[in-house]
Amino acid sequence: MSPAEPDRPGFLLPLLLLAGFRTLIDDLHTELARTGGHPELRPLHGFVLQAVGPSGTTATELGRRLGISKQAAGKTIDRLVAAGYLERVDDPRDARRKIVRMTDRGRDGLRRSAEIFDELRDRWVGALGADRVAAIEDDLHLLAAANLHRLDVPGWLGG
Repeated sequence: MSPAEPDRPGFLLPLLLLAGFRTLIDDLHTELARTGGHPELRPLHGFVLQAVGPSGTTATELGRRLGISKQAAGKTIDRLVAAGYLERVDDPRDARRKIVRMTDRGRDGLRRSAEIFDELRDRWVGALGADRVAAIEDDLHLLAAANLHRLDVPGWLGG
């Protein structure tokens, strides 16, 4: 195994990957605020909306999916309920429990995010070329963990 090239130390790769991720997420939220009608959405909120899913969940389950405590999940739910992205409803199977589910505004935020991600990918294609962007994606598919849709990043980063 050869050591890293002097101008490409090993620690640079994760920093560049994180910077690329951060650039895409920052650009997404700039566009969501500018054109998408969702200026209050933050990076954590996208993970939360994805973790709630189309059929809803409980605060306990949401915390588990995100890798955060039930209390932290509850505070985030409160913020997204107040902003109109989530709602709490009675669980039809157990009146003691509440189900958290997306509102139309929450579904619109996710839909608009997906559209903007397509636009951002197109920008990267314009800057790097379609072949290079596809090669980056192919290489990351090869090297990254199999579960692309892990939603526990908030807990992983915070824990």
